[in-house]
Amino acid sequence: MDRTVVITGASSGVGLAAAEQLAAQGDQVVVVGRDPQRLAAAVAKVRQAGNGREPGRFRADFESFQQVRDLATYLLETYPRIDVLANNAGGMIANYRRTADGYEATVQGNHLGPFLLTNLLRERLAGGRIVNTASDAHRSGRPDPDNFAGNGKYRSFQTYGAAKSANILFASEAARRWPDITSVSFHPGVVRTNFGDGTLTRLFYRYAPLLVTPEKAGALLVRLATIPAKGLVDGGYYVGHDPKKPASYAADPAAAARLWAASEAAVGI
Repeated sequence: MDRTVVITGASSGVGLAAAEQLAAQGDQVVVVGRDPQRLAAAVAKVRQAGNGREPGRFRADFESFQQVRDLATYLLETYPRIDVLANNAGGMIANYRRTADGYEATVQGNHLGPFLLTNLLRERLAGGRIVNTASDAHRSGRPDPDNFAGNGKYRSFQTYGAAKSANILFASEAARRWPDITSVSFHPGVVRTNFGDGTLTRLFYRYAPLLVTPEKAGALLVRLATIPAKGLVDGGYYVGHDPKKPASYAADPAAAARLWAASEAAVGI
């Protein structure tokens, strides 16, 4: 099948590996990244994997709602059909930072930005699929829909965990609200990649033993993006090939509905 697949955070790591694998299968891949040089290098790799087929590309920083809106406009103007949106952009931030939109950068980059993009593309995704890259790190924190701005008392891993919980809650609530779109989230494993912006974090994700390769993690994303929908649990959280129960607060429909309403207000939709 010649699918159109949009992958955010596709300039390195899991997103790039998945983009290359999908391009090799013959899909039209749209590569979205933040850094211009890494984005250009990623596009070249995806082009090569796709035997010369030109992938789509767009530079956007998910810590900016305006850049997310610009991305959505580009996608809506360029692609009459979007079969898969892989919300893979995000990362762990070492220190507290507030974006120009007024929110803590981790929650905006990992959750609010992807939430906004998905809602702007909602009609174009009808009959398609949403795949959110979450993490078992979600067990370290829960989102606070009453305080997306944070308060300066910042713990990077706990905050990242809360954002990953939000990814899981978002997928499950999307499945309830949008029955015409299959929505899932997944844990890619602890992946050897260019992750985080603290020195110790980067060293760990590059050199620690027993980390999952980007190619293996990317294959998990590709599987969730391409297997028949009847083979998936809509709204499910996947670890490996199987749906798993997330932490109780990430499996609470009431919490998911509350997070959705607060996210709508935060992004202005």
